[in-house]
Amino acid sequence: MREHGTGRTNLKWAALAAAGALALTACGGDADKEPSAPQGATASPGVQLPKLDGEKLQVAAVWTGPEQENFTKVLKEFEKRTGATVTFVPAQDPIVTFLGTKIAGGAPPDVALLPQVGALVSAVQNKWAQPVGPEAQAQLDKNYSAGWKSLGAVGGTQYGVYYKAANKSLIWYNAKAFEAAGVKPPTTWKELIAAADTLSASGTPAVSVAGADGWTLTDWFENIYLSQAGPEKYDRLAKHEIKWTDASVAQALTTLAELFGRKDFLAGGTSGALATEFPKSVTQTFTGGDRPAAAMVFEGDFVAVNIGQTEAKVGEDALVFPFPAVGAKAPVVSGGDVAVALKPSKGAQALLTFLASADAAQIQAREGGFVSPNKAVDPAAYPNDIQRNIAKALIAAGDDFRFDMSDQAPAAFGGTPGAGEWKALQDFLANPSDVAGTQAKLEADAAKAYGN
Repeated sequence: MREHGTGRTNLKWAALAAAGALALTACGGDADKEPSAPQGATASPGVQLPKLDGEKLQVAAVWTGPEQENFTKVLKEFEKRTGATVTFVPAQDPIVTFLGTKIAGGAPPDVALLPQVGALVSAVQNKWAQPVGPEAQAQLDKNYSAGWKSLGAVGGTQYGVYYKAANKSLIWYNAKAFEAAGVKPPTTWKELIAAADTLSASGTPAVSVAGADGWTLTDWFENIYLSQAGPEKYDRLAKHEIKWTDASVAQALTTLAELFGRKDFLAGGTSGALATEFPKSVTQTFTGGDRPAAAMVFEGDFVAVNIGQTEAKVGEDALVFPFPAVGAKAPVVSGGDVAVALKPSKGAQALLTFLASADAAQIQAREGGFVSPNKAVDPAAYPNDIQRNIAKALIAAGDDFRFDMSDQAPAAFGGTPGAGEWKALQDFLANPSDVAGTQAKLEADAAKAYGN
């Protein structure tokens, strides 16, 4: 796998963590300050697109529900500007397998949004991906930092456009549940466990864990590991330069077991957590009035999309704090979805150009639950202070972030339901006392996927 995040200092990492914490803890009620253009409206076009009358495009992504609906609004604007007809194709994880089936059948989508760096590398190695054209490259050069451009490149050639980013070091909480228990947002892991104990004793389980979706469990592990083991070891483990049987992995799993091992901390207990998919993990935290299923839910800024399916209001009923420091510094883990052309068509390149522009990102930013790494996006496009500050912190970070570890891994290890890291951590959630067994399984699957 390619290197990510090398050459970044602990000092810069700490500065980013502090900046992110400052931005988030500054968020209060005033959720609707700085009104932007009306919902669904677009500013005057800032990117020129070709006329594509009569051309039909297909775009594949693993997004569903409101996330898919919001992205469809972006595609509608592209249709309006170009005359093309665009169809959204729902994909399944692992998306590389889904695309492989489509390509083998002679019907690849024109563009795919890949949720893992490993999927991008696979697409290039399989000779599916097309390099970005000069118009899309110009938008990237104008609007993106070097770090985000490099994540979309393989072997020195630019293939992808990071349309969507994510801050995956956030814990969202039910303001009323915290207030009723007399709990304040923790800043350290020790404080988080103490808060969880108080919350659960008050009658509201502390945390809603989406154990049915293995990717959320990888994010739990990565935040703990980055904060506890540090960025250098994080980079080495991401490239499988150190084994999953390393003592640092044992330490992180032991720490995670402090939370996962307490059934009373988990909404629905262990069995409930294992049966809970990500959307429900969010909605059950912000419904139920005085008796929500849990007081907290961990995941990225995109949680706001699912909160939007409840009556809770982000910035008032639903608040957020940075993932607590486990070691000396709080973690900052980022993720993202990269758009790649799978056909050498004028339409595919035009869509990449549009997705690399601020015009496209601002449409979805207004809908909430979306953060763009595009520096040209107007902060006023975000619908509330919480998301505005998350976006500002992301842009202010420049190239100083760590990308989601499982997303850097080969998809067989880090991106496949029921296999690899996803399955091993689900088994760990079921039996958090089996640290050594979990490590052995992780290492065996990693060695097979990485080929070393």
